[in-house]
Amino acid sequence: MAAFSWTNRRLGAQGFFEMKTQRIGVVGLGRMGANMARRMKDCGYTVSIVFDVVPELAEELAKELEAKVAASLAEVTQESDVIVTVVTDDAAMRAIFAADQLLTDAEGKVFINCATVAPVVHEEIAIACNEAGARSLEACMASSITQAREGTLYLMIGGEKATFERVEPLLEDLSKSLLYIGPTGTAAKVKALVNMVMNINTAALAEGLGLGEALGLDLEMLKEVFSQTGAHSRVLETDGDDMISRDHDCFFSAAHAAKDSRIANSLADDAGVLVPLSKATEAQYRKLIDLGRGELDKSAVAELTFPGRSND
Repeated sequence: MAAFSWTNRRLGAQGFFEMKTQRIGVVGLGRMGANMARRMKDCGYTVSIVFDVVPELAEELAKELEAKVAASLAEVTQESDVIVTVVTDDAAMRAIFAADQLLTDAEGKVFINCATVAPVVHEEIAIACNEAGARSLEACMASSITQAREGTLYLMIGGEKATFERVEPLLEDLSKSLLYIGPTGTAAKVKALVNMVMNINTAALAEGLGLGEALGLDLEMLKEVFSQTGAHSRVLETDGDDMISRDHDCFFSAAHAAKDSRIANSLADDAGVLVPLSKATEAQYRKLIDLGRGELDKSAVAELTFPGRSND
């Protein structure tokens, strides 16, 4: 694995001018993709064309950004120099890079793939892109919707260093912290571990607060004690109040949490490493899906632990 490197710098004016002249296509216009497109437009990039499997999303965003709605994935590549993809899972990623899709006449194009998918999928896509005369990067995001809109994403990049440097100005404008990890697949492995630990912490917090409720403790006091002791975590800050108030408006869905835990657990199985906490966490999120609550925020795991909620 190549040594990772931080970047918090700006390239020269020439590099930024060259990047600003590139046409950007965006595939996948959910919460993250749409807000990244808006950010690029705000920064002066030409978002030339957009595509989503839900036509209404594409039409609405295209009107807002004065972009074209692609009738096909092949058209996205035809009308773009750089294509940013933000899709849901392994199957969706493989589908957009299948025959007659994005890699149609793709020579010279750069694909920046932001979905959280299995590392092997990024490796497959990189091979397919190289065979088509194109290049690809994995741009793994450890951030959420607000950061996508504001250009303060935490981005971890995997792929060829030369390709990274080619589109670095764009990545800089999307991020607050930009980290080049190494060859294709390495950033996806790091992202899988980030989400594995985050999901475990979220499920653990839900159990702690849920048990506190059952014991009749003041939950505001309990949160304060957690914040000053070894029970503190980032998810205490982001999810604690939502768990108590049952505000589960979606920033990162339970379904995505289950999917991402599965990626990490598969990596662990392949490596022969036991991860019982992660597997138990995945089971909790899959239970939420089975209950029809998979599209709620991951904080909804508290619905399984607070007394009296699971049957609501």
